[in-house]
Amino acid sequence: MKFPKQHTLKEIANLISTSYVGADDFPVLGMNEIHVVEPGDIVFVDHPKYYDKALESAATIVLINKEVDCPEGKALLISDDPFRDFNKLTEHFKPFKSSNIAVASDAIIGEGTVIQPNCFIGNNVVIGKNCVIHSNVSIYDDTVIGNNVTIHAGTVLGASAFYYKNRPEGYDQLKSGGRVIIEDNVDIGAACTIDRGVTGDTTIKKGAKIDNQVQIGHDTVIGEKCLIASQVGIAGCTIIEDEVTIWGQVGITSGVTIGKKAVISAKAGVSKSLEGNKSYFGIPADDFRSKYKEIASIRKIPEILKKLKDL
Repeated sequence: MKFPKQHTLKEIANLISTSYVGADDFPVLGMNEIHVVEPGDIVFVDHPKYYDKALESAATIVLINKEVDCPEGKALLISDDPFRDFNKLTEHFKPFKSSNIAVASDAIIGEGTVIQPNCFIGNNVVIGKNCVIHSNVSIYDDTVIGNNVTIHAGTVLGASAFYYKNRPEGYDQLKSGGRVIIEDNVDIGAACTIDRGVTGDTTIKKGAKIDNQVQIGHDTVIGEKCLIASQVGIAGCTIIEDEVTIWGQVGITSGVTIGKKAVISAKAGVSKSLEGNKSYFGIPADDFRSKYKEIASIRKIPEILKKLKDL
C-alpha cells in the first residue's frame, strides 16, 4: 500500500505513538507485508525468529518490538505491539467507509457494462467496458476490474484476509487495506470468494477462467489463462503461474508457487511448491509417475506380509 503522499519517520512515529531510530525526516512511502515490500515501505515484525528476515528485506522502515542494531540506510519504529500498530496505520490510511447506496457515487463503470439487480459496488471501484456483473455480486472498495469480465451471481470480491494473531483474550484480525485486481477477459463463476490483499493486491490475470464456489486467499496471484474448477481453495500469498489447470476440490497451502502449465488433479492437497509442465495428484500432491509408483508399492504390502508370514 502506497500512501497518498510521502511522510517522515517522525510523522509516522507520532501517529502510532512509538519511539524510533533514524532521522526525523527519513522518508516513508507506504507499508506492506514482507513478501511484497519495496524501498520506502514499513514492514512489521514481532517475533525474534523473523527479525533478520525483516531487517534484510527491501523495506527501509521496520516496525519492531525490540530495539536492535539498525542496518545502514534503514530506520526502526520501536513498538510494544507491532501487530496492533500496523493495524493502526491501515485504519488511518485505508479506513472503512460505509455506503448507503448500491453503487458508490465514485465508482467508475465502463461503457457497455451490465450490472444486474441487487449488486453492491463499493467506493473507488473501477469496472471496465463490456462486463456482465450478475445479480447479488458484492464488489468491495478499491477493486479494479478490466474489460470483458463476467462475474456470476453471489460472488464476493474484496472480503478481508483470513489473518489473525492469537491473543489471551481471543483472535485479533490483521486489518486488510489492499485490493482485488481482475484483469481483462476473466470469467468468475457463481458463489466465489476472492479476498483482498492485506496491503497489496490479490490479482487474477487476463484470460483466467474460474468455476463456481472457488476461494482465493489474500495477496494470491492467479496467472494468465489459468483454469480453476469448482470448490478449489487457494490460501493467501500463493503464486499460480500462467496456464495452470486446477481440478475440483484441490486445496493449496499458503506461500507456495505452482509452475507454468502444471495440471493438478481433483482432490489433491498441495503443501509445497510444484514445478511447471507436470501433472500432479494425491495428498500430498506429487507428480503422476511418482504417485503411481507409491500406490503400486502400497498395494504390494499384503503380498509381502503374506510371504514373510509363510517363511
